[in-house]
Amino acid sequence: MLLEMLKGKIHKARITMCDIDYEGSLEIDSEILEKAGILPYEKILVVNATNGKRLETYAIPGKAGSKVFCLNGAAAHRGSVGDTITIMCFANFTPEEAASFRPKVVVLDENNDVTAIRLGRETIA
Repeated sequence: MLLEMLKGKIHKARITMCDIDYEGSLEIDSEILEKAGILPYEKILVVNATNGKRLETYAIPGKAGSKVFCLNGAAAHRGSVGDTITIMCFANFTPEEAASFRPKVVVLDENNDVTAIRLGRETIA
């Protein structure tokens, strides 16, 4: 049996752009993706705390250091510039792996600057 568990999370990101004419997905600063352990083009769940909407899409790596969070294509209908979102990705683990695994969690401020990095609940940076 495999268990689907949280692998990586970016908490309290602010949407910086929306581009309805792009092919789709969510563009994310590649440095922030890496810190959260989310791979380019990996499936993600996006939860918009501002309007309550959710969507599944994939992560497109944005320019490192840009702090970009751009909803593209149809996903652009799920949020507006300034909305607060949480991005999560999940992975399948055996029960033995799940027992000791701790997800990476990156917490951002209102300017998309990293304020904390955690493994599970333990702050590491």
